[in-house]
Amino acid sequence: MTRLSVNINKVALIRNARGESLPDLYKFARDCEEYGAQGITVHPRPDERHIRFNDLKPLKELVTTEFNIEGYPSDHFINQVCIIKPHQVTLVPDLPDALTSSEGWDTLTHKEYLSKIIAVFHKHNIRVSLFLEADVAAVRAAKETGTDRIEFYTGKYANQYFDNKEKAVKPHVLAGKEAEKLNLGVNAGHDLNLDNLNYYVNTVPSLLEVSIGHALISDALYFGIQNTISMYRHQIERKA
Repeated sequence: MTRLSVNINKVALIRNARGESLPDLYKFARDCEEYGAQGITVHPRPDERHIRFNDLKPLKELVTTEFNIEGYPSDHFINQVCIIKPHQVTLVPDLPDALTSSEGWDTLTHKEYLSKIIAVFHKHNIRVSLFLEADVAAVRAAKETGTDRIEFYTGKYANQYFDNKEKAVKPHVLAGKEAEKLNLGVNAGHDLNLDNLNYYVNTVPSLLEVSIGHALISDALYFGIQNTISMYRHQIERKA
């Protein structure tokens, strides 16, 4: 069964806009779990425009499902994650000023670099996932880094979904089968939504987790967070 991890960055962005504590980020995380989220994801960026590094400790203490911290592995990020010890860290190749994660690691070029970082997290018993393009060669190189999981970047899939969903998902199917063969866990995220989620979950093999933030929080403005989480869980769990 594919699990739903809710990314709460956008909630923190609204909170930070007024420099106050409304909405209450921590209560929101607890409520998401109560309403059916099976994990909480955060992505602290260098400018802390949404999730702040000082949010990590209280979130780790209250999350009862799975706590996933995403980010570029700067020295500061690595140190903070090793202190907090989340259940999972997802490494992305973002530049410091990136608005969002829009591409995966070149695991062929950065294999040695990533291997050293992954070894550090493993010393702290933290599961590691690498943000990847849906590419068989990238999956094979990822396996050689020692990572536990990979997370497919699904932005291209989402952009092409309405034009030709079979063509859009094909690289993910092929890369997912390669990951399955190599005993790599598979996660996915970026621009998955109520329109394209069910087809993806039912087509990509052995999908363990989807991380969804922007679309889910946007839908919650109309439907409410409790209803929205139920709607996303329904798309994940229903057969095509």
